[in-house]
Amino acid sequence: MTTATPEPTHLGQLRRERLLASRLYVCTDLQRFITRPEAGPVDELDFEALRSFFAEAYAGGVDIIQVRDKNVSARTEIAALTLLKEVADEYAGLSAANDRADLALITGVDVFHVGQEDLATDHARAILGDDVIIGRSCRSLTQVREADSDIGIDYYCTGPVWETPTKPGRAAVGTELVAQAAGLESVKPFFAIGGINTENIGQVTGAGGDRVVVVRAVTQASDVAAAARTLREHLPA
Repeated sequence: MTTATPEPTHLGQLRRERLLASRLYVCTDLQRFITRPEAGPVDELDFEALRSFFAEAYAGGVDIIQVRDKNVSARTEIAALTLLKEVADEYAGLSAANDRADLALITGVDVFHVGQEDLATDHARAILGDDVIIGRSCRSLTQVREADSDIGIDYYCTGPVWETPTKPGRAAVGTELVAQAAGLESVKPFFAIGGINTENIGQVTGAGGDRVVVVRAVTQASDVAAAARTLREHLPA
């Protein structure tokens, strides 16, 4: 007997409305916020500095922030994601976890993002339910089409557009994949990712990409809010 998939609740609808309005997505690790590695059962985080970063990014126009750090303990990531969710709610932004569906469930973040070799969509949905936004990374047109046709995927990313140290050894795909994704007859949002900054974002928008994911362009900025505002100015309203 086949059971119908439950409809998302009001929370799921609200999250997806915010996703459709989102243009600027930031991924960050936690390394610069760790004051004492492995201080007891969990790394000691500078919560004041981490909160300030989250708040400044959202205030500057960032719509989604994802914590992605494979070099910290689960407890450290839970602490950071819990704080992220709190700040995101204050700014009506979206909070995101990467790879670990268990941590996304525990912390109640809005978004769960996976790569091609991570959890399948139905497995992620079995853990997280229908109210959590799910995104997937794509680096080929075949993968883009698969994500676009997967009813369990809410958005996908295309990249890396340019080579980036956050994905060592991963060949750049250029703006061609951005243009191909933009040419699909679909309303599913996608974000270009990989080495994007204020100097080259025009090439992304010129290829048809109106949403981007950035890392260093915001995380390494001396003025996080100003960096976010500058990037946001290059994207549609």
